Amino acid sequence: MKCDKRHMRLYAVTDRAWVGKRTLIQQVEEALKGGATCVQLREKELEDALFLQEAKEICALCRRHGVPFIVNDNVEAARACGADGVHVGQEDMAAGEARRRIGMDMLLGVSVHTVEEARQAVQDGADYLGLGAVFPTNTKTDAEQMPGELLGAICAAVDVPVVAIGGINRDNLLKLSGSGLDGVALVSAIFSAEDIEGTCRELRELSEKMVNL
Repeated sequence: MKCDKRHMRLYAVTDRAWVGKRTLIQQVEEALKGGATCVQLREKELEDALFLQEAKEICALCRRHGVPFIVNDNVEAARACGADGVHVGQEDMAAGEARRRIGMDMLLGVSVHTVEEARQAVQDGADYLGLGAVFPTNTKTDAEQMPGELLGAICAAVDVPVVAIGGINRDNLLKLSGSGLDGVALVSAIFSAEDIEGTCRELRELSEKMVNL
């Protein structure tokens, strides 16, 4: 499966911190209805059986909406649920090993922080890259903020789609214009919203504008 840069426009990364009145499945469905172009399931606490069941349900949702479904750092679950791909960080499974285990038909996303890491990830088989944190974020408190010039340098150094993550919201998204990014990945800006569908509709419009400025 080839990674279409349009699938990076509004990349929703789950976080069950805001599950309450709605289930995570319901939240993801609202995000998809609002225009999310990719969904990544990121779960660190669920036991394997529950994780796999949740992954299968979200995968089915994404299929209905024609949107790629990515599993974070769990190759076995990604393959078992029929996900479109897997995403790994620098502290997770090595990109080359992940590519070997998922084969060539699934997408591989890799988080990078330097031009060198970006080039190595592409060499190891990455279909797209995640860069961040581009703004201060409460989701990953240990993440260092990436300078704007480095963001642009990484985008210019590779020929695969690039998505930014970290502290992005409706107020600062357009500050990323002109960087070479293909889209934005958001966590709290989507899943903490009261009106997830409406918020995604607004964020999708801003992301399209950012890419085209």
